[in-house]
Amino acid sequence: MAEGVSIAIDPHVHSEQSYDGREPVELILAHASAIGLDGVVITDHDEIAASRRAAELAEEFGLVGIPGVEVSTAEGHLLAIGVDQRPVKGMSLEKTIEIVREDGGAAIVPHPFQRSRHGVRKRNLTDCDAIEVFNSMVFTGYRNRRARAFASRNDYPAVGASDAHYLPFVGRAYTEITLGDTELARPDVDGEVVVDAIRSGATRIQGKRTPITRSIRQYANGATKKALYGVAARVPGISVSPYSSG
Repeated sequence: MAEGVSIAIDPHVHSEQSYDGREPVELILAHASAIGLDGVVITDHDEIAASRRAAELAEEFGLVGIPGVEVSTAEGHLLAIGVDQRPVKGMSLEKTIEIVREDGGAAIVPHPFQRSRHGVRKRNLTDCDAIEVFNSMVFTGYRNRRARAFASRNDYPAVGASDAHYLPFVGRAYTEITLGDTELARPDVDGEVVVDAIRSGATRIQGKRTPITRSIRQYANGATKKALYGVAARVPGISVSPYSSG
């Protein structure tokens, strides 16, 4: 791993803009700062407005501002880290990765192989920039171990994240990223530098799993909210989100 300044980033966090989230970005940023993180990436489901706002506010909390989004591709979910625009959902994984890279971002496959959580299947996992090998919300360690083994075997950079939908779990797992420029001062770190470091594999996983009872509760609540969201989206005149699709 290259020598240089290291920062701690939780690259997979959901805000109230996700159908299954509830926390405003200000609380997430304040919590991240309080527990010693250097940044969080808000990765709401197919929504980026709150993440862009969080990136703009991050400096006020002493954090690195990095926008992102969790995109629903035809083959499963994909984290787009460091992008300014939300890729259109429903495209192929390969095309979505291409668009993320064109926008200067890193394409990271979260919770791979977990079909109950829309993880990308092994046979569909194409060339990406990194794989989430430690997700704090998995029920057991098996899925994380499988993801780590796959990433190692295929030489993919690895990241860890909380996948938090509730404030207490933000930072439960995170990625320590070593930036290669030894002359770089902490205030000069930006999203582009972080994306480059992730792509280079200058990462180390930190943290631990969320207690299984909490994970199950989050999963159940999320599944219920997603079902209600889908029903509301099909009924004319019912608003399903206070935000634009931005």
